[in-house]
Amino acid sequence: MSQRSSIPPDASEIEAMAHAALKTIPARLRRHVGNVVIRVEEFPDDATEHEMDLENPFELLGLYRGVSMDRKSVHDVADDLDMIFLYRRPMLNYWCETGDDIEAVVRHVLIHEIGHHFGFSDADMARIEADD
Repeated sequence: MSQRSSIPPDASEIEAMAHAALKTIPARLRRHVGNVVIRVEEFPDDATEHEMDLENPFELLGLYRGVSMDRKSVHDVADDLDMIFLYRRPMLNYWCETGDDIEAVVRHVLIHEIGHHFGFSDADMARIEADD
């Protein structure tokens, strides 16, 4: 889907883009995200909107849920899976507004959320994206 299309991708296409983008992330990081689950939802749920203090659901393109690696201990018992939520409609809105390639948008959001998995700052994540 590298050409600009007027037909917005569905959730399964966004998920496929995310998994393809995951393969392009530097190996030193990728080997640590094997247990992270990627889920595509249309919008954040009401609880997430409230928790993130969103004015509208289009403000959030993705979200990492879990304990970041910098806060995990080998002694911790995992009570839930680490998950990355990609919000389809906000990403499509961003895609339409910017004219960016949708695959690039998905990859950018995925890298940003993976960065949260590692406890990275926004500056760290920008360097990771620039290293490609």
